[in-house]
Amino acid sequence: MTIPQSFIQELLARTDVVDIVGRYVPLKKAGANFMGLCPFHGEKSPSFSVSPSKQFFHCFGCGKNGNAIGFLMEHAGMGFREAVEDLAQQYGLQVPDDDVSPHDKARAAEQRQKQLSLSEVLEKAGDAYRKQLKVSPRAVNYLKGRGLSGEVAKRFGLGYAPEGWRSLASVFAEYDSPLLAECGLVIVSDEDGRRYDRFRDRIMFPIRNVKGECIGFGGRVLGDEKPKYLNSPETPVFSKGRELYGLYEARTALREQGYALVTEGYMDVVALAQLGFPNAVATLGTACTTDHVHKLFRFTDSVVFSFDGDAAGRRAARKALDGAIPYATDTRSVKFLFLPAEHDPDSFIREYGPDAFSRHVGDALPLSRFLIEAAREQCDLGTAEGRAHMAANARPLWSALPEGVLKRQLLGELAELTQLPTADLAALWQGNPDAGAPPRQGQRHAASDDAPHWHGDGGQGVWPDASGAGSGHPSAGPGKRFEKGSFKGGKDGFKGSRDGWKGGKWNAKPEENDDGPRTPPVTRPDHAARLLLSHMSALESLSHDDHDMLCQLPAPHGALFVWLESQFHEHGAVPWAVLRESLRGQAFEALAVKLMTGSHAQTEGEIKELRAELRGVLNRMLVEQLKLQEKQAIEAVRHDPAALERYRALFKRRTELELNLQRVAIQ
Repeated sequence: MTIPQSFIQELLARTDVVDIVGRYVPLKKAGANFMGLCPFHGEKSPSFSVSPSKQFFHCFGCGKNGNAIGFLMEHAGMGFREAVEDLAQQYGLQVPDDDVSPHDKARAAEQRQKQLSLSEVLEKAGDAYRKQLKVSPRAVNYLKGRGLSGEVAKRFGLGYAPEGWRSLASVFAEYDSPLLAECGLVIVSDEDGRRYDRFRDRIMFPIRNVKGECIGFGGRVLGDEKPKYLNSPETPVFSKGRELYGLYEARTALREQGYALVTEGYMDVVALAQLGFPNAVATLGTACTTDHVHKLFRFTDSVVFSFDGDAAGRRAARKALDGAIPYATDTRSVKFLFLPAEHDPDSFIREYGPDAFSRHVGDALPLSRFLIEAAREQCDLGTAEGRAHMAANARPLWSALPEGVLKRQLLGELAELTQLPTADLAALWQGNPDAGAPPRQGQRHAASDDAPHWHGDGGQGVWPDASGAGSGHPSAGPGKRFEKGSFKGGKDGFKGSRDGWKGGKWNAKPEENDDGPRTPPVTRPDHAARLLLSHMSALESLSHDDHDMLCQLPAPHGALFVWLESQFHEHGAVPWAVLRESLRGQAFEALAVKLMTGSHAQTEGEIKELRAELRGVLNRMLVEQLKLQEKQAIEAVRHDPAALERYRALFKRRTELELNLQRVAIQ
């Protein structure tokens, strides 16, 4: 269901991007903007700017920029609709759903309310478990014995469920509430209806969604009892096939380290964070699914699956391969790491050290190699039958790959192994003698359907940046550069910023230099358009001559100014983030986006100064217009006696403007 553009504009008009970003990034006032350390790349000096006037964020280090919706999509890993709904809920708005029946609307509203209630119950239980951990020496000693510090336990919100059968009765006054059973905290006996706690005498691991909300728990016994691990059941807020443990905690590390490390259990995740690998996540007692992989690729372009080297680990890796293949585009990296059978990541690092583990990550098996290994398993390639068997195994794997160079290369390698010409194998698999033909209708692609195709992006599902281009993460395959401390962040290892961060203090420059020297605009109409797009309220200070001059400019500038005036009369002064949404599909969209992209577009400052700057630009444009009119008047004198008087008036006005410009320059 498409969300109306008018609603998105209204939502952004009500949204304060400083408030939204500030919930995730510590911001400090620096002149007209707010500055902070960029959450999208590692840096030590702040280069991340948030503009209250434009309602836009921009990083001068890595180039990421956008509005509040884009920030939630990039930083929290939300889909487009999820980000819109999250913002709408915060500001008390209802996302339009006119094509939904009243019955379905009521049911959806009821479901949303239930999800909120369940999350509140789970959060309350999590608080109780954390309090119990503090007063349980046995549980604390267990965590210490596993090498975990109090800091890591706090970061992941670890707790302890005591031994009693009804411990939660002291937490929830209404222990008989259906919500406790519905969110999986309490089990109700089918025989006699007796109620008791699901988790007893276990270390508790809160499972959080990408917004940081508690949606379930995992519990581990302190000894060797069975089952060793116990997860919350499927509930309206928790689905094992879609959620990853530790993803919320690992968001920043995924970008800093450049890849996600997928392990087999939540104890692995916490232990790896303790040992210097905070970019680890884990599935929750289920095989890795396409939903898991899709969610990971919202945060990084590189994923490494870590498995034990035994038969069970190989089977789990094979299922992960099926989940990853549809998203293995040419700009993404998927690898498979197999540790010795006697080790998990925790024990391997403790025995051989973090550097050895990093080297193993760098040497992990690429998806292309593992795909071929999986296809040729138990196939005798020395016989025609074995090669045919391998081809039959490989066909569904290869067909699920997205179109691209990787898929074509693998076709050639598989053709070589089957001892067939590439074109023949393509004809067999695609029903077309052209091996490079596009896939049949219905073939699965890795394109995300979360974001609307506003920029003709071919369905790539990326949130467009201010330039209209996709703002995806830089490709960063795991390898030697993933060794601890090697990540420099940004483009070409960018580490600097305009304002220094020294000794824990902001080394802010004077306000007029907050944004550094701006690149001069190409033309005066460009300069005027940039100022008005940034500060629409300045339109009210323009004279009729100013309006006429701007609106009569050749396309696309003239059309842009006409549209801008109509928007001002209809909606009043709105920030650039809202204008950006209204511009989509307009003939002059490319011009406006170009002018408002990059560091040169940061037209921040006191509104009085900016209006004076605009007045100067317009006066210079008027001077050029008057010169042209003077020339036309002189040429018309021989045919029109009144033209001489017209020339004198034009000349007088022009000289007055030039004198005024000179006085301003002297001041």
